[in-house]
Amino acid sequence: MGSNGSHSAGDTSAAPTRTVVLQPVLRTRADSQPQRSPDTQLDETAGLAGAIALDVVSRRAVALNRPRPATLFGEGVVEEVRDRISAEEADLVIVGGPLTPVQQRNLERAWKCKVIDRTGLILEIFGARARTREGQLQVELAALSYQRSRLVRSWTHLERQRGGFGFVGGPGESQIELDRRLIDDRIARLKRELDQVRRTRGLHRRARERVPYPLIALVGYTNAGKSTLFNRVTKADVFAEDMLFATLDPTMRSLKLPSGRAAIISDTVGFISDLPTDLVAAFRATLEEVIAANIIVHVRDCADPDSEAQRRDVEAILSGLLEDAEPDADTDGEGTTLVDVLNKIDLLDDDERAFVFEQTRRNRDVVAVSAQTGECCDHLLDRFDGILASNESVETFDVPLHDGAAMAWLYDRGEVLERSDDGMRCRVTVRMAPRDLARFRKRLGSDERPTSE
Repeated sequence: MGSNGSHSAGDTSAAPTRTVVLQPVLRTRADSQPQRSPDTQLDETAGLAGAIALDVVSRRAVALNRPRPATLFGEGVVEEVRDRISAEEADLVIVGGPLTPVQQRNLERAWKCKVIDRTGLILEIFGARARTREGQLQVELAALSYQRSRLVRSWTHLERQRGGFGFVGGPGESQIELDRRLIDDRIARLKRELDQVRRTRGLHRRARERVPYPLIALVGYTNAGKSTLFNRVTKADVFAEDMLFATLDPTMRSLKLPSGRAAIISDTVGFISDLPTDLVAAFRATLEEVIAANIIVHVRDCADPDSEAQRRDVEAILSGLLEDAEPDADTDGEGTTLVDVLNKIDLLDDDERAFVFEQTRRNRDVVAVSAQTGECCDHLLDRFDGILASNESVETFDVPLHDGAAMAWLYDRGEVLERSDDGMRCRVTVRMAPRDLARFRKRLGSDERPTSE
């Protein structure tokens, strides 16, 4: 590594690390999904490097018929890259795909510089960006799971107060294998802390459920414009930049819809193709907000030529999250609506805009907007209003006046539209979600029935 070899991605005081980016591209995929273009894959990996201010001095897509077990690349490519590293005086090579520990070790020996793969790079970004205690715990757990079987540089990254996990920095030559017992002990402690985080988040979610505010969750590919849209509709000031993984920690704000209805909107971490499995698992607590949402808003960059492939990646991750979600006694899994938001229409030409708006005419759950300019964002809020209204029902109940707890429950969980007392009973007309109405009927007892209107 450079002159001192000790700075990491989180150390902005040092000069940017001179970096070579290699994007392996398999000529045939094991699955049946269409292959992304080599340029698109290379641009994304270079974008990830730019997200932590690495200085990309050389970039190249490398076609592979089959990965070499020892070095991933063939001997010719390894020699060419070694010459390029020397010519560019590079300190780091990023391989935009997975490397086995053996491949990583052999490439570092051949190139005499630090080598990290896509997973290590994403973890480095997450380590540098996470701000909340929860986010830091989640990233550290994922990083330790990734490191467990690898030769790494030092244990000191666990004591750092900010930024990164030492995949980019580190002594380089002084490779030591972390004691697995220490890693396992640390992982066990992190899991206990995260279990506490999940319990706390569950309590917060139940507290919100006592207030009849529906939850709207923004999801999407990284850099699709989720945070910009979040800021636009809430008039908030969440960090939003044109870079990958600008948002890592979940942010929630209240949202006033055109009807006057209140909702809570959540901005979540962006997804990406081949997201490390450990990272998805580690961020499950954060993404519980998505699972519990009344409306899931899939924000897409419709100006990106890779938009369809990004859509598939997000839907695959989202489907896995919903399938793996633990059953919740307070939810029945029904009443969740998915809305596709085709963002960045301000970047489209006239023909592209016409095509996008034709999709919105065919499907009411597709809305085209520009979060940057605000164009059509009012239509999106109207759509939220319509969905939430359609997911609610209005019924009238006769409640015994002495049952103050039942009356309090109705006021807490629904919107009381009308109330009249007749001495022994109170007639209450209320609007609320069907599942809450079902709970209230059960609470009143089988002999009680809502009054027909």
